[in-house]
Amino acid sequence: MLLTVSHPLRDGRVAASSLLAAYRGHRPATAPVWFMRQAGRSLPEYRALRVGTDMLEACLTPDLASEITLQPVRRHGVDAAIFFSDIVIPVRAAGVDVRIVPGRGPVLAEPVRTAADVAALPALDPAALDPVREAVAATVAELGSTPLIGFAGAPYTLASYLVEGGPSKEQLRTRALMHADPDTWARLLSWCAEITGAFLAAQIAAGASAGQLFDSWAGSLSLADYTAHVAPHSERAIAPAKALGVPIVHFGVGTAELLPAMHAIGADVSGVDWRLPLDEASRRLGGTVPLQGNIDPALLAAPWAVLEAHVRDVVERGRAAPAHVVNLGHGVPPDTNPTVLTRLVELIHSL
Repeated sequence: MLLTVSHPLRDGRVAASSLLAAYRGHRPATAPVWFMRQAGRSLPEYRALRVGTDMLEACLTPDLASEITLQPVRRHGVDAAIFFSDIVIPVRAAGVDVRIVPGRGPVLAEPVRTAADVAALPALDPAALDPVREAVAATVAELGSTPLIGFAGAPYTLASYLVEGGPSKEQLRTRALMHADPDTWARLLSWCAEITGAFLAAQIAAGASAGQLFDSWAGSLSLADYTAHVAPHSERAIAPAKALGVPIVHFGVGTAELLPAMHAIGADVSGVDWRLPLDEASRRLGGTVPLQGNIDPALLAAPWAVLEAHVRDVVERGRAAPAHVVNLGHGVPPDTNPTVLTRLVELIHSL
């Protein structure tokens, strides 16, 4: 599959993007910035739009998903939009009974914990992703020269939700299944890789100019377990998007010890959470990998002088890498004052 001639990467719309330049290892004159979870609960216009609408329904309603994606670009002047969706959308699109419980996250009606459970998982009909394609196409039509980033959950994180039945801090059942029944584990991760890979590739083909793979729960893994039982499936998940020629970011939470292994799956850019200074992250990656991150989200609530000093330090440490896209070390907290984010963008662009 090739990108169509009307894709933003082919028709020249995003040719001058500082974000895409940085993702490809070049250092633009102005540092690019966007924020994970920039589209969402921190914005009053988002909360007004979401009244009476279920989260997953909002993700699968094209005009709603598109408008929510565009809101932070209009408000903050960030250098990229991140597609508004959820990592469990491909699970839902495949026909698995999953819902988002406010204050908790994705919850499954029936956890997937046995070989029979995995065998019963349904195949994903490509047509089930049509609302995603429609929303992406509508969004890039409005974005002009600002690129859209597509995203998907890494297979391990999807598997964690399936096995645990919902969010878990330690993924004990998940890691137990990995070792107790490696064959079932491999089949589960293969299913996750196939559906999340299709989800990401659908966004790219419809108009997204880059992709990000989120492994939210990979921090629970040892390096040995990640390399042996997870990395091959993450590599398979990004393969369809990589085949389309777009830059791929790989990000995990609490994954400082996994950084080189996470990059080795074929990612172009390494996302770094707030725990590891960017100069140390660059050292661990051999000084050759573009980085994304890693402002501490907690400091968005700190006095401006404290936040500004922290951001300047993050940007300075980011100079150790070939290129740096400024971001948070995780998502925007729901109670963040939006004016702080707007002011941050102005600061970063001034540096």
